[in-house]
Parts: sequence; structure tokens; C-alpha cells
Amino acid sequence: MDRPRVVPTRRHGRDRLCVRLPDGRNIAWYDREAARVNLLDAEREEEVLAALGPYLTGPVAVGPPPVPTPADLARLSLHPDDDLAPNRPGEALLVDLDRDPGPARRLRPDPRRAELDAQRTVGDALDAMGDAGWHALHSLPLPGSHHVHHLLIGPGGLYALHVRSAHGRRVTVAETQVRIGRRPPEPVLHRVRADADRAAHALTAEVRPVLVLAGARRVTVVAAPRGVRVLTDADVPGLGRGGGVLKPADVEALYAAARDRGTWAGV
Repeated sequence: MDRPRVVPTRRHGRDRLCVRLPDGRNIAWYDREAARVNLLDAEREEEVLAALGPYLTGPVAVGPPPVPTPADLARLSLHPDDDLAPNRPGEALLVDLDRDPGPARRLRPDPRRAELDAQRTVGDALDAMGDAGWHALHSLPLPGSHHVHHLLIGPGGLYALHVRSAHGRRVTVAETQVRIGRRPPEPVLHRVRADADRAAHALTAEVRPVLVLAGARRVTVVAAPRGVRVLTDADVPGLGRGGGVLKPADVEALYAAARDRGTWAGV
């Protein structure tokens, strides 16, 4: 019974299999995405590989944990309450729904649920870009109870994404107005630009505004909105194909700044 056991965990958005001794001490972890077994106790390598044997698929690298990146060091220096990296997509909506779930019975579905699903869909697409050198942060709080739905930082620059649910509806976009289905037109694009401007001010870097119409059946752009990219959720992965704007060190430095709650306090 003194053999190590394998315990599934999740850390910083990545799934891990930790190898743990009976006394609770971790001696290794297996990062499936990186195909790497990180040893905390080199003398127990055979025990670790034996315990992980049923879970290993294909060749894996085995060795000590990688040297922490600047972003890792910044994370370690932040108080947990000030680190925004653990925020889930739609975090602000989740908190709002928890505080005010609304009536148990209602004639129409709560529109906040649709917006939450939309932010989760886009957030999952952004998180999937991690292996290509991109970082995604979600539900970044701004003074005045507003939130940047998603911030994407990577080799192609910075993007502030504002998400609206348009599930199965046709959408018409003009210079300042967005009409989703039969709803009245809304001045959404002012908000999209404002969020990007505030993010640029906080990070002292160019941040490009993006409007994502999640689940839209068709998007018609009557007049191209100035400086705003209009995408559906299916188009979001294309943001990760750009490059040549930021060096890896700059990406890490901007990510470290963006995940600090204090960065957003005065914008």
C-alpha cells in the first residue's frame, strides 16, 4: 500500500496526472499536452513510470520540471486574490447568476444564460491556442462594473474580444449599430472600441477590438465598422495565425501585467 498513486488534477487551465505518495507528497506529474513527465524526485523515476504506465500514450520526455518562465515568476509573486488568470470564461456572469438566479419559473429563458454559453464557447477556442504561444484571459474587471470579456495576447499582438450571443439568428452590422435577429439595433460597437481603448491604456500597448457574434447564422456588414474586426465564433481560431508583432519575451511581460488585478484598477 506504500506505492505511489495517480491523481488527476487541473492547474492553470491544463490537465495533469500527479503521482502522489501515501503521505500526500507529490513526486511527479504528467502533462499530457506537452507529453512530458516532470520528476520532483529523480530517484523515484522507475516508480513514477510504473504508476503512470497505463496512462502514457506514445513517447514522452522525462526529466525535472522546466525552468519557470517570467510569467510563472510573476504568478508566484501575485496574491491569489489579485491573479486574474484563473478566471473562467463568463466569470462575471457566473457570479451574477449566483447572486441573482432570477425567478424559478419564467416565461422566457434568462438571456444571461445564452450570453454565458457564448462566452464559454469563445473562451474555449482562445484557450486552445496556448500551445501556439498565445495567452487568454477572461472576464477582466474594469472600474464601473464593466468587464473585458476576453483578452488574447500572443505573437500576433493583443486583442480585446467582446462577445454577443446570436444563436441561429441573422445579424446586421453598421458603422455604430448591431442588430441581432429582430431585436432593436444596439450601439454595441462603441462598447467594443471602449474596452480595447481601456485595455491599451492599462497595458501601454496597442489592443485591437474584436466583436464576436457567437452562433450567428449569417452576418451582413452594411457599413464596415471603423477599426473593429467582426467575427463569428468559428472564425476566432484564425486570430492565432498572425505573427511577427511581439517577441516571446514581450508576450510574457504583457501577460504578466494583464493578469494582475491592479493593472486594471485605474482605467
